[in-house]
Amino acid sequence: MQKTVVIDIVGLSTSVIGEYTPFLQKFIAKNKLTHIKPAFPALTTTSQSCYITGKNPDEHGIVGNGWYDHDASEMKFWKQSNKLVQSEKIWEAAKRKNPDFTVSKMFWWYNMYSSADFSATPRPQYHSDGVKMPDCYTYPADLRDKLQAKFGTFPLFKFWGPNTSIDCSKWIADASLEVDKDHDPTLTLIYLPHLDYCLQKFGVDFSKIAKDLQEIDSLVEELVNYYEQKNANVILLSEYGINNVNNPIHINRILRENGLISVRVESGHELLDCGASKAFAAADHQIAHVYINDQSKKAKIKEILSKVDGIALIMDEDEKREHHINHKRAGDLVLMARADSWFTYYYWFDDKVAPDFARSVDIHSKPGYDPVEMFMNPKNPFIKLRAAYKLARKLLGFRYRMDVIPLDATLIKGSHGTLDIGKEYYPVLISNQKLNDEIAATDVYDVIWKSLFGK
Repeated sequence: MQKTVVIDIVGLSTSVIGEYTPFLQKFIAKNKLTHIKPAFPALTTTSQSCYITGKNPDEHGIVGNGWYDHDASEMKFWKQSNKLVQSEKIWEAAKRKNPDFTVSKMFWWYNMYSSADFSATPRPQYHSDGVKMPDCYTYPADLRDKLQAKFGTFPLFKFWGPNTSIDCSKWIADASLEVDKDHDPTLTLIYLPHLDYCLQKFGVDFSKIAKDLQEIDSLVEELVNYYEQKNANVILLSEYGINNVNNPIHINRILRENGLISVRVESGHELLDCGASKAFAAADHQIAHVYINDQSKKAKIKEILSKVDGIALIMDEDEKREHHINHKRAGDLVLMARADSWFTYYYWFDDKVAPDFARSVDIHSKPGYDPVEMFMNPKNPFIKLRAAYKLARKLLGFRYRMDVIPLDATLIKGSHGTLDIGKEYYPVLISNQKLNDEIAATDVYDVIWKSLFGK
């Protein structure tokens, strides 16, 4: 077996490799850069599941970062159980081939209750008084205590939200090296999210992202130097590239305008009632799953959506099969946005009745993905004072709601998920293997296997 490390540099594509990434350029010069034809949808959980199973969503079941649970009549996003991935993982096959094989899975998704030997994933503490505290979940359980004793509490609020920074990727990198020093796993999977956030906030705008590119380049250099000294094969890859967008599509508002969405009013706030709606959408970056409770409305819905500016493709059963997303978790219709467009989860017409979680970082309550959580409301000149006041209440033990997030989707300048993009926005794989200029997302499995076991 050949020791191998796979470093997932989220958002990396040739569109951002250049002046501000000198180490990556040197690494590419010594190795081979291959484009990965994006998984569909080109999202974190789907792409990673394709890479580690060698299967498409119609087999592994990860049709997006979340989907509608028909039995519970609830939208469920960002769940973490590894049992949700319905295909064998590469380390499970490797253990059958050689029982001495071990794997460290550091912050790749679906990392709870997996068969990995060592793993870590974000997992806040939710206290009974409503307070959310930063933390992580590991296997073995005492690994959490060791890592946090050495590197400090996992910086959850720098992992996602308005305060994202390189600190979180640095913590993950340090934790990964610590596990390697102690256990020397055969395969290490490392997730570095840093570029993902600046690119969604600002798009490919070097005047705003140059510092972030330099930071991730330096961190990758540190990791590569360490692993090369241990004679490991190093594979750098990404899950998707991020392209510029300027057209948010409020898909649920469109459905509501046509009498298909039902809402409940609680304490003056509107809540999407999925089970009572004739149809609704789970918005997820540049794709949306449309779930239809009243199938007699399907033709009408397709007609409505065919007129929406920014939707590149409406997938019914034939198209879902063609794109390998015909799984029971997928929507009755799956929408793919045009390159310059993306889908919001917004379903209210008046911000005064928006749900209370809309202005908070609350990824599990929202019936869809909300990238605007990366901003504090720029229209409020006192927003930082408001956040400081809320934080003070938290530190004093009072209940609080950090309601500082704007409701302005036009702030988002970059997105991903669609296949309607140029090759400069494809994810990439950089390794010492001689590969074709382009491989399928499911072929990444074979690249990792060949690194571990040869031909």
